[in-house]
Amino acid sequence: MATPEWSQSEDEGSSSQDEEGPSSSEDSEDAESSLQDALNLKITDLVVFLLLKYRIKEPTTKAEMLSRVIKEYGDHFPMIFSLASECLQLVFGVDVNKVDATNHTYVLSTTLGLTYNGMVSDGHNMPRTGLLVMLLGLILLEGDCALEEDIWEAPGDMEVYAGREHSIYGEPRELITKVWVREQYVVYRQVANSDPARYEFLWGPRAHAETSKLKVMEYLLRVYRQDPNSLPSLSEEADGDEEVGA
Repeated sequence: MATPEWSQSEDEGSSSQDEEGPSSSEDSEDAESSLQDALNLKITDLVVFLLLKYRIKEPTTKAEMLSRVIKEYGDHFPMIFSLASECLQLVFGVDVNKVDATNHTYVLSTTLGLTYNGMVSDGHNMPRTGLLVMLLGLILLEGDCALEEDIWEAPGDMEVYAGREHSIYGEPRELITKVWVREQYVVYRQVANSDPARYEFLWGPRAHAETSKLKVMEYLLRVYRQDPNSLPSLSEEADGDEEVGA
């Protein structure tokens, strides 16, 4: 996981620290670095803890997370919880939802209403819905039909490559072109009249039934931290879909 943005906020005050002398500045930097490392570890620990809760289909509470995971870093709970929740959604496709505001109780569910998480088949015990949602989003961005070569260029940022085993997603080509085709989330077909043969991806009937272009668009905007106006063609297409649905 990337270093939290808050850890860089002290850079602006570096000039004033320099005036205090090298020893004071170095001590401050060491303390900041140690705190940052400790909090990063807590974020990772909380992700693991929440994944376990997801697998056993058990809710959790803020009190439980504090006592079992966060412990002495309780003052930093909002940041740790926020980044852990973001990691769960983007990497694993798991949402953390508050169901009881009084007791701060949370349940974990597959994102965007999808019913498949990839944990049952092929011996994998990690949710793989995050990559599925990203694939559906890439198809959407390509105008509902994405060439296979374009698909394989995009997941490289996630260290996902065709033919290379991934620690979470397994062998991506097998997962995308066979498992998700069999599950009817995507359609994988040869481009008409292509020679040599080229292939393309489209949304499958199960994707259309369980989620919507608007939901996937909102997910992409959260991932890329963009304003909806920065993707006008995507916004217009999603709006059109909602009008047809209505």
